[in-house]
Amino acid sequence: MFAYFRGRLVSVLPEEAVVDVSGVAYRFLISATTNRHLPEQGSEVLLFSHLYVREDALQLYGFSSEEERQLFRLLILATGVGPKLALAVLSGLQVQDIHEAILANAPDRLYGISGVGKKTAARIILELRDKILKLTPVGRMAAPASLQTTRLRDDAINALVTLGFSRIAVQKAVVTILDQHMGLTVEEVVKSALVSIHNS
Repeated sequence: MFAYFRGRLVSVLPEEAVVDVSGVAYRFLISATTNRHLPEQGSEVLLFSHLYVREDALQLYGFSSEEERQLFRLLILATGVGPKLALAVLSGLQVQDIHEAILANAPDRLYGISGVGKKTAARIILELRDKILKLTPVGRMAAPASLQTTRLRDDAINALVTLGFSRIAVQKAVVTILDQHMGLTVEEVVKSALVSIHNS
């Protein structure tokens, strides 16, 4: 029904954003990924949208990219995956990483995201693997630099989990660090993540 909304970013919370479009304020539920890409409050913003319709409610979901919206729409097709869990998946990993996990038949990369158990991770991959091939490619199956980042992320996460930390907390910390900094070694990512986890 709505392709996107362009307007002034009125307010931002971790899981929602309010956008003023010609005097009408729209509330969007958003992922952590979209949250990180939002401009400063008061700036112009464009959010790709999805209107989720239930018998008792209408809810707008907003995305910083068309690729993220496409993946959201795909995720909610999986058995047992509703909009809330789909946003959790998009918050836990980058769109490219989710694509790679599904195509590589690697449920362990999804398992540990908040709300995603082993059965749900396996079901997402089983039901969506063929469908995801029909989506607009995200970076056309990871350039070498992207693959290197994926290996770096996985190595850092595994090292921290081995130290006894929660995979959920570790994934969030590592993804955030890699979003903000380029060219780090595994050791540097692990050290930064330790600081982030202890301060959270």
